[in-house]
Amino acid sequence: MEKKIRTVATLSTHSFSVSLDEVLLKNGMEGKRIKVDHPEAAAIIPFVSKDEILMVRQFRYALGKETLEIPAGKLDPGEKPDECVRRELIEETGYEAGHIRLILTYAPAIGYANELIHLFSGHHLRRAREGLDDREISSVETVSLRRLRDMIEKGLIEDGKTLLGLSFLGLIGEGVKT
Repeated sequence: MEKKIRTVATLSTHSFSVSLDEVLLKNGMEGKRIKVDHPEAAAIIPFVSKDEILMVRQFRYALGKETLEIPAGKLDPGEKPDECVRRELIEETGYEAGHIRLILTYAPAIGYANELIHLFSGHHLRRAREGLDDREISSVETVSLRRLRDMIEKGLIEDGKTLLGLSFLGLIGEGVKT
């Protein structure tokens, strides 16, 4: 087990913080570790039908481009994952799910962050409101699973939560070239 000696530097924002710590390693040597304290998040694979899902297109600053991914967002303080995913689905797509199911919870960046993402599937969608969260979302797209497999093969889908969720549900994998 590693033990923190001291924090060398920190960066704090309204939604996460980063610290650079000096640590005592299990072999007795000293080292440095970066830790990102990040709120939990929730994501959803919203099924329009058994063969189609809703996806959102949005600009991702760190990548410098738009991505196509499943709806997701950070949990607000005190919010439960299922509440968050229902809120995010409405905010980002204008749809609500009559039924949601937890698929899995995972740590996307286990080497340096404490973030957990709760991944859900959603069914029995119905329009809840018009309009998009235009601060984040460029468009909402209905994508067939067949087209999605093709997009993945061509490297057009890069988002980890989207790829993991679809793989876990068995919606992609066979025939996808690696």
